[in-house]
Amino acid sequence: MSEHTFIMVKPDGVARGLVGEVISRFERKGLTLERIRKLDIDEALARRHYAEHVDKPFFPELLEFITSGPVVAMQWSGEEAISVCRTLMGATDPKKAEVGTIRGDLGLAVTNNLVHGSDGPESAARELEIFFG
Repeated sequence: MSEHTFIMVKPDGVARGLVGEVISRFERKGLTLERIRKLDIDEALARRHYAEHVDKPFFPELLEFITSGPVVAMQWSGEEAISVCRTLMGATDPKKAEVGTIRGDLGLAVTNNLVHGSDGPESAARELEIFFG
C-alpha cells in the first residue's frame, strides 16, 4: 500500500553535511521525495512537533537540541513508506542500531541521531500538516 511519511534531518545531520546521504538512502530504496524544506525550528514549533514528550524529563534537552540549528523536513511516499523509512533509519539509539542503517552507520548518540521519522499513519499526517500545512 502506497503511503506518505514525514522524515526530518535533525540539526546534527545538517551540520555534518549528511542531508544528501540521507536522501540518497531513501531514493535508492525506491521511495519518492515529494516535498522538502530547510528551516529553523523555534520553541513553539518544537513544542507542537514533540507534544507527546513535553512532560517527559528529557524534553528540555530535546528542545535545546532541535532548536540548535536548521533542519530539513521532507515528505516521502512509496509502498509501506512509514515502515520502510523506519527500518532504513535504524534504532533510536545509534549504539543499538544495526550496521547499514542511517543511525547505525552515522549516528552518535540518542539525541544526536541524525533523523526523525513518523512512527505511524496518524503521526505522519500530523507531522506533515505541521511542517507543510
